[in-house]
Amino acid sequence: MDVYLLADPAAVKGDAQTNLRILQNMGLPIHRVEKREDFRPSQPVHLIVDAIFGTGISGAVRGLAAEIIDAINATPVPVLSVDLPSGLNANTGAVEGPCVKATATATMAELKRGLLLPPGRDFAGRVHVVDISMPETIEAAKQVRTFIVGRPDALVVLPQRPSDAYKNKVGLVYVVAGSTGMTGAATLASLSALKAGSGLVYLGIPASLNPILEEKATEVITRPLPEAEPGHLGESATAPILDHLAGMDVFALGPGLGTHPSTAKLVQNLVREVDRPTVIDADGLNNLQGHTELLKNRAAPTVLTPHPGELSRLTGLSTREILTDRIEVARRFAGEWGVVLVLKGSPTVTASPEGVVMINSSGNAGMATGGSGDVLTGLIASFIGQGLDAFTAAWLGVYVHGFAGDVARSRYGEMGLIAGDILRAVPAVLRELEKTKRGENR
Repeated sequence: MDVYLLADPAAVKGDAQTNLRILQNMGLPIHRVEKREDFRPSQPVHLIVDAIFGTGISGAVRGLAAEIIDAINATPVPVLSVDLPSGLNANTGAVEGPCVKATATATMAELKRGLLLPPGRDFAGRVHVVDISMPETIEAAKQVRTFIVGRPDALVVLPQRPSDAYKNKVGLVYVVAGSTGMTGAATLASLSALKAGSGLVYLGIPASLNPILEEKATEVITRPLPEAEPGHLGESATAPILDHLAGMDVFALGPGLGTHPSTAKLVQNLVREVDRPTVIDADGLNNLQGHTELLKNRAAPTVLTPHPGELSRLTGLSTREILTDRIEVARRFAGEWGVVLVLKGSPTVTASPEGVVMINSSGNAGMATGGSGDVLTGLIASFIGQGLDAFTAAWLGVYVHGFAGDVARSRYGEMGLIAGDILRAVPAVLRELEKTKRGENR
């Protein structure tokens, strides 16, 4: 084994100095690297261990370290990074200059968020959390508020259908969605709620579109509503919707609604007056631009499911600002507005009003397709209707959605994957989780 040191041995301090002395006492070859040509292994190399920088780095790597990182990446052997790949921002996942492309990363004590967020996760390879015997007192003192969601988490909270279930007791969902040209959004959201286990799903749509929706969503109960003009809901639909919501468990608002001025008034009225747990997506969000104070005043739980562009319109932040630090942005506005905020993307993060963030581990690039978010809206609404709290329903819905996307990818690949493929995969995913929970897969 050869050790390459990019610093003056006399300048090494603290724990690094202690470990350097250990290496020296072991008699291992230690090579001082002062220029790129000094990094030239004298024997066949089977593994490179990258430990140039730790968690404190920010900004772009420059100078000699940048040259050595380029040399490491040009060497065709596996690379193991210690704690995180050198050049990667541990907090944001940003890569602003040269960065080691690791085969695997052994991260210390806890998972760093930069290893989960793009583009950092693409440089980390397989990530392993290594126990370094951190004292229990320190572990207890840490206020960990960011977690990654995996299958074991989903299994713990997955709703269980009672043996005496009947349709009025396993979730009543009311969806308001659709406009001319966007009947697909209404169909995907409402059918998704049914496929996730809801007993009955009601769909409020513009009256002139009712014949279309009765054909597209046979198992859904449609509720034709007053229109501002053909194909677009009007403010006059407020009272009928409030009447329909009596007895409902959860309300989903927004997929494909459009942004007609009268529709916008309707959305604002509903956010103000509906006293049921509510999931707001797509044009439900777009019609709240400039009216986010309505969210703060809601007494019932609220889930928002924006993509970065929709969140940009609501907050005034640029999309770049949101993508640069999606975890803290989601946490901030979930707290300010008192909502559960699902910031969709790669990966999707779900933030609670109390500041807890769940980072999703399922899903793939093929899910970047029109209608995918409508399926997610239905899943979250369904899980709320089946008795989960809004935050749990949101991150579980995100996980199941991604899992269904992964199943769809295995069948069709990424390039041709469409939202309907995700929707059709939902029952198979839930069956797989149910079997695992019952121990049938062991």
